[in-house]
Amino acid sequence: MSWIREKSLNWLQLLCVKVIRSGGVPKHVAFIMDGNRRYAEKNKVEKIEGHTKGFDKLAETLQWCLDLGIPEVTVYAFSIENFKRSTDEVNALLELARQKFQRLLSERDKLMEHGVCVRVIGNLALLPEDIRKLIAEAMFITKENNKAFLNVAFSYTARDEITNAVKSIVAGVERKVLLPSDISQELITNSLYTNNSPNPELVIRTSGEVRLSDFLLWQISCSCIYFTKVLWPEFTFWHMLAAVFYYQRCKEDLVDINRFEANVSAPSNCRIDTFLTELNAYRTAKSEEVGQVVA
Repeated sequence: MSWIREKSLNWLQLLCVKVIRSGGVPKHVAFIMDGNRRYAEKNKVEKIEGHTKGFDKLAETLQWCLDLGIPEVTVYAFSIENFKRSTDEVNALLELARQKFQRLLSERDKLMEHGVCVRVIGNLALLPEDIRKLIAEAMFITKENNKAFLNVAFSYTARDEITNAVKSIVAGVERKVLLPSDISQELITNSLYTNNSPNPELVIRTSGEVRLSDFLLWQISCSCIYFTKVLWPEFTFWHMLAAVFYYQRCKEDLVDINRFEANVSAPSNCRIDTFLTELNAYRTAKSEEVGQVVA
């Protein structure tokens, strides 16, 4: 199924979108897409069929977000912990990812038409080389798009992300690019994989599990968290509206919290600016090198 879906809302849904948008919608929503395996068990199909249904639901949900005026979405697609599953399931998941990223590249014209920028965040060194190449190419060809942003957390955990950020900062101090006194919460924030994105205002987790599963732990400290019991492949437009409505109810509290966070931000300096510029350039170069992409 296509990553870019055509609009398919009926008149009642369009009316509800208009009403919900009048109350203000989040600019960045993150999804923990849980319940694919339980969906497969419930419907007596193979696990990979559940994961396939989960991808189909992702494509549909991305279109709902665009309809609602939500320009940025981050999805938890594959945790590093998933590598601990059975060899057959891991291989099937990687093959599904391979197919979906190939499909993404085949839809380049649609991505450019809709202005979608694709970013894949995670420890990509753990992935097979051919998948890394597909990911690198997808990010490269869409990097100038700025109408909508899709961040795919793949081979990702928050603890691994924070560890890598700290290692980068330590290396900067050792190279004397940074001073120990430059280290701050803001520097760590800007050294994460998500440094180009604002923090999610709303996090949605399906399947009834009430936990974060090592997803964006640094970034969502001030986010609205919405848990729903529905399995991810059964997530509907109405569940999406319910989550946004829940966000609207706690939006004012979030504004106050984020305003306080902004007031305690550490000042920048030329050393920090140089370090972050070099770090981003290094990550971009590594990605393009792996993907053998030529500008």
